[in-house]
Amino acid sequence: MFNEIFILILSGLISLLFFWAFRTLPGESWQIIACLPVRKGSDGIWIGINLTYYGFFNALAYVFAVVMFLIMIGSLGIPLWGALSVVLPVLFICMWASRFIARWVEKKPHTFSVGAASFVGIIIAPWIILLVNMTLGKWQTFHVPMIETMAAMMIAYAFGEGIGRLACISFGCCYGKPLIDCDPFIRKIFRRWNFVFWGRTKKIAYAGQLEGHAVVPIQALTAVIFAGTGLLSFYLFNKGFAAAALIVTLLITQNWRFVSEFLRADHRGNGRISIYQIMTLLAMGYAIMIALLDTKPYVAIPNLVAGLLSLWNPGLIMFLGALWVVAFNYAGKSSVTCSSIDIQIIGKNI
Repeated sequence: MFNEIFILILSGLISLLFFWAFRTLPGESWQIIACLPVRKGSDGIWIGINLTYYGFFNALAYVFAVVMFLIMIGSLGIPLWGALSVVLPVLFICMWASRFIARWVEKKPHTFSVGAASFVGIIIAPWIILLVNMTLGKWQTFHVPMIETMAAMMIAYAFGEGIGRLACISFGCCYGKPLIDCDPFIRKIFRRWNFVFWGRTKKIAYAGQLEGHAVVPIQALTAVIFAGTGLLSFYLFNKGFAAAALIVTLLITQNWRFVSEFLRADHRGNGRISIYQIMTLLAMGYAIMIALLDTKPYVAIPNLVAGLLSLWNPGLIMFLGALWVVAFNYAGKSSVTCSSIDIQIIGKNI
């Protein structure tokens, strides 16, 4: 019963966050969180860098995904250092890949791609698990199970991307097609439920010239589908059906990633079928093959209470705070906008 109550509370909190975000974040005031002066120009006006809500929500998504992963791994009785030894290499390689592959595909130096990061993560995760078991696992006498850990990673990824799509809404990137260019069936579906972005510095405005136009709310659709899949698979995982949770998460998230590309208007590389879609199909087939090949059962039954209690660690809490700062610093400093800051004295307040 505790599992069901926890999932109901979690789904309620995510629903409230999404309800607020979908109504608020397309607005102009929800792109830049702060402007920091860095140097003074010859005219006395400071030139500043912009810190974005894109970075804020991306950092939130990273931390939330790691927390969910640690809860699931902790529920199996695997020690914290074993879980971190798997998730940290995957996390940081994926952060690097999100920028490197996006630059290669889209030919733009200042861009990110969650699709690229997820592809790399799915490919490298089994090998990192094997490496940890052969090294740290032997030295510290613990074993990281392949299927359960892969399932936990995919579920955490589903949660992370679901929340991470709020970053895309705030920055106006990864935007959907304008309704006026869609077929009548699509226009009818999204006639009342669509996004209208405002702000000339949002990507949809300067890259797509679509400020003020109703577009398919593709970021919201992805957020709901991925978070919903995460909740469903999290429930399956905690009932002991890790393989089913892995397959369900893979099939829903990766098939939606493939289909959703046809509803997007931002540049995704050349060709009708994008490189990201090809990556999606390859990653899905690869992960399913891993799941089918590893048939060795894991005897531990997930204990959600134990997983939650495993988070109560001062060092871990400090680590999660540091992770948020690193992720925000990595994704939050805007390289496509700048600011001019005129700092003056308020005479009447002297």
